[in-house]
Amino acid sequence: MEEDNPPILEYAHSEFKKQHFKRAEELYTKFISSCAQLRECEASNLAGAYNNRGQIKYLRVDFDEAVDDFTSSIQTDSQFEIPLYNRGLIRYRLGFFDDAKRDFQQALELNPDFEDAKVSLQQTLLDQQHKIERGYLQLHQL
Repeated sequence: MEEDNPPILEYAHSEFKKQHFKRAEELYTKFISSCAQLRECEASNLAGAYNNRGQIKYLRVDFDEAVDDFTSSIQTDSQFEIPLYNRGLIRYRLGFFDDAKRDFQQALELNPDFEDAKVSLQQTLLDQQHKIERGYLQLHQL
């Protein structure tokens, strides 16, 4: 049965690339469910499916569910820096600067050349400092 999973995953990736997000999400969900039942999926494939499904949820501004998928991806493959970055983006957008900083820093520990993570970390630090200076954040929130 495991041989059936890669074609599902490849089809999901293909639909994702074509921006057929509804169909891609259905396929990622099917793949994730089959992995849960079979317990035979490669961690990198499962982490990729969670990450991409999280991106679809992010695009439709379903941040809570996207964070859940990014977190599942991270738990599945702790060496995969992209879901850390993606989760950090949501945390940044929601104003959870410390959590965003941690995610971006972890992504950079895994991949020091991850330019988007470097830029996002710098922006998080700047925005956090500006909010402190303007009195929007209390020092004890840091």
